[in-house]
Amino acid sequence: MSANKSITERIFQAIGFELLAILICTPLLAWIMKKPMLEMGMVTILIAGLALAWNVVFNGMFDRLLKRLAIAHNAWVRVVHALLFEGGLVALGVPLIAWWLNVSLWQAFLLDIGVLLFFLPYTYVYHWVYDVVRERMLVTREVC
Repeated sequence: MSANKSITERIFQAIGFELLAILICTPLLAWIMKKPMLEMGMVTILIAGLALAWNVVFNGMFDRLLKRLAIAHNAWVRVVHALLFEGGLVALGVPLIAWWLNVSLWQAFLLDIGVLLFFLPYTYVYHWVYDVVRERMLVTREVC
């Protein structure tokens, strides 16, 4: 994570995060829920759109807070980042899932918890890999 990312880079990072998640989640959720791929794909895209907006807003606020408080980017900060990001997304996403799939809020919450169990490590690993690759690319550019 870096507070020096432009809005364009934040959008690129968020789109990459969501596209990979859609490619993984759509077939997996369709299989688990025994729903048509198209229906689960639409739900996944709806939630991905929400998550994309949340990703850009949340990461911008999180990075600014870290910079303001002069907190180092370590493993524990990444754990807190993942927990806060996913907690906010659950609060925003459960009502949408319930509405789209025509299920109760409780059923939508249980489904979202299952998805959350995937996304907690996914969020941590994706952002860590992104930051490592980004740093290497920046160092390579500075050397050239």
